[in-house]
Amino acid sequence: MTAPTIRRTLLDTPIGMLVLEADDEALVHIELPGADSASRRNGAHLAPDTPNGARKDTGARSGPLADAVAQLGEYFSGRRHRFELPLKLSGTDFQRQVWGSLAEIPYGTTISYAELAAMVGRPTAFRAVGQANGANPLPIVLPCHRVVASGGRIGGYGGGLDMKRRLLALEGLAGM
Repeated sequence: MTAPTIRRTLLDTPIGMLVLEADDEALVHIELPGADSASRRNGAHLAPDTPNGARKDTGARSGPLADAVAQLGEYFSGRRHRFELPLKLSGTDFQRQVWGSLAEIPYGTTISYAELAAMVGRPTAFRAVGQANGANPLPIVLPCHRVVASGGRIGGYGGGLDMKRRLLALEGLAGM
């Protein structure tokens, strides 16, 4: 069986340059500007059978990358509140459960790590939920920026707190 080819494109956005990666079927990774890219460079986000050499910079002419570019453009212009993209997630069952729950957080709202833990049926596992949130391979599409610390504090974000504030402000939540 041949490993899938991962295609990559760059997308210039109001928060900086995103790196999008997809195979022929689905979006597999989004790298935020300024994020630690060591995991991406070593392919940690890819399916175990995908060799690093199977990645190509191809632009986004068609398929999942083109769809992701279009929908992210709509998001950043305020015209899209929910993504409708095929996604391929590599992670533990618990991580995939947390990431799936992120997609249920409505645009323009936030929830706490404790609330997210309750959503996945593990109300005392808010630290584990925070770790899964931090390992999210598809930020923005799976909106981990909408998860905040208890008491409304902003909490952490892989792209940095300024970027998290900017994404929340884009969604009408200024002042976080």
